[in-house]
Amino acid sequence: MPTTEITSENFRETVEKDGIVLLDWWASWCGPCRMFAPIFEQASTAHPDVVFGKVDTEAQQELAGAFQIMSIPTLMVFRDRVLLYSQPGALPADALEQIISKVKQLDMDEVRRQIADHEKSHPQGEPV
Repeated sequence: MPTTEITSENFRETVEKDGIVLLDWWASWCGPCRMFAPIFEQASTAHPDVVFGKVDTEAQQELAGAFQIMSIPTLMVFRDRVLLYSQPGALPADALEQIISKVKQLDMDEVRRQIADHEKSHPQGEPV
């Protein structure tokens, strides 16, 4: 599946659907972003069951600011509306494949239970 351009207009509808969504936060002037782009594209072809989106931080400055993107490229991985991974840095193809594989194997009911347990033990406003 080809990558999708993500903007403030389609961001919410993209990440709030069931399934896996990978987002590559990038900019055209960024050397590591240009190195990571073909790896990301290749993974999108290899995993047609996953949504691959690219967020141009120059064109989507408000969105990048809302997610506190300080370094690019940054990869974010959502599954079933839950943000599971967010790290800056270009990844080699094998590392990206490992992340995708691990996300596919997750028991999302268990993930949601762990989130709920954490929220009970750390009420909003209380330091973690």
